[in-house]
Amino acid sequence: MSTPDHTASWVAVALVVLATVLVGGFGLRISRTTSDFYVASRTVRPRLNAAAISGEYLSAASFLGVAGLVLLHGPDMLWYPVGYTAGYLVLLVFVAAPLRRSGAYTLPDFAEGRLESLQVRRLVSILVVGAGWLYLVPQLQGAGLTLKILTGAPGWLGDVLVATVVTVAVAAGGMRSITFVQVFQYWLKLTALLVPALFLVLAWQGDGRPRVSFDDQFAVFRADHPLYATYGLIVATFLGTMGLPHVVVRFYTSPNGRDARRTTVAVLALVGLFYLLPPIYGALGRLYAPELRHGGDADAAVLLLPARVIGGLGGDLLGALIAGGAFAAFLSTASGLTMAVAGVITQDVLPSRGVRHFRLATVLAIAVPLAGSLLVSRVPVADAVGMAFAVSASSFCPLLVLGIWWRRLTPPGAIAGLLLGGGSALLAVAITVSGAVTPPGWPHALLAWPAVWSVPVGFLAMILVSLATPGRIPPGTNAAMTRFHLPEALTSARGAGRER
Repeated sequence: MSTPDHTASWVAVALVVLATVLVGGFGLRISRTTSDFYVASRTVRPRLNAAAISGEYLSAASFLGVAGLVLLHGPDMLWYPVGYTAGYLVLLVFVAAPLRRSGAYTLPDFAEGRLESLQVRRLVSILVVGAGWLYLVPQLQGAGLTLKILTGAPGWLGDVLVATVVTVAVAAGGMRSITFVQVFQYWLKLTALLVPALFLVLAWQGDGRPRVSFDDQFAVFRADHPLYATYGLIVATFLGTMGLPHVVVRFYTSPNGRDARRTTVAVLALVGLFYLLPPIYGALGRLYAPELRHGGDADAAVLLLPARVIGGLGGDLLGALIAGGAFAAFLSTASGLTMAVAGVITQDVLPSRGVRHFRLATVLAIAVPLAGSLLVSRVPVADAVGMAFAVSASSFCPLLVLGIWWRRLTPPGAIAGLLLGGGSALLAVAITVSGAVTPPGWPHALLAWPAVWSVPVGFLAMILVSLATPGRIPPGTNAAMTRFHLPEALTSARGAGRER
């Protein structure tokens, strides 16, 4: 059995790192102001922004995790890419344009501007940082797994390398810099999966098209309350996308609300195109790397298949291309998350909001998840990211939807919903990861897929407490709602009319 050539993989990873630094350096040359660092001065056009959002959104869970879940559990796991993609449809309908019109830099900015409450802002800041760190850990661990498998390097090296490169890219040029980096990395990731997939399918046809059987998969959804688990996944992924801090912050870079909507439509196309590919690797992995189902390394299927199926120099080169694409996945998503977390730390923790303090915040934003990735045992990347989606759906989704569309939301209502919805989902995730409750049974199902109950809890708490505190409706609510829902040209005209 052939193995990947370590030299080719090292070269591919080194080229991706070098390209990331060089492209980021280009962004640094045109980053001049604080607005450049936070939101690229709100000048990123739809096609460029869509590729950047797709680049940071398609993480380790997409590049490695979906294929690993299909290999283990079969077609039931296709709900993951469906949910990851459809979440942008919900975001398009309810959030994209009003969120851009809010004029905020970060999600805490939006919360304070809408509810005029520092308490709400601080709570949202804590949840944004927590969700960002929860999402960052599997990116770093995925990088360690990739380098370990393809180059034989120690497992910790990938974690440290990604953290270092991300710190340099984000601290150097901020949002302006990582926009160009993420656009480059989206197209690299797509190419890195598409080209080897074509050769793998041709090799499979040359073998006589052997049948892929899923009769003996580890039937998680079927054995452990399948209907409930499926709905838990759907709710988390459909509603969690709109609250992911690294996704939300990119919509602030659009010039206006109309461009934010156009960006979302383009993202749907780009993300949908990418998700056609990982299931191919998962299905072929059951044929050519069946031992991965029992060794706890199912996420490695994408990395190992070229050597197993094609072998020789061709397998080494295709494996190196995948290694570069996988590393781009970790870098792009980690960059976006670090950018979002650093923005919140700069504005809500550090004493100043200048560029120098932003760079300090970047180091803080990556240091904690790096420590977590080195100290905590590895969780399958798609599972870990799914948990982050559940927390996001239970906290930020109610805040955004009600904050944008319901005039009667009050600060006490928002705080109650964030604590009860997001807090309960976060507690459920912590118990699941700790292994305190094991399958089968309802307790494990309810904790492993909490979004089914935690999202309604978040919405109900915000609504009921807001109705009970009608005197706490912020005085600027009507002005905020007008700004969210009227096109920028009309709000500008209204302002000009009042001035005259």
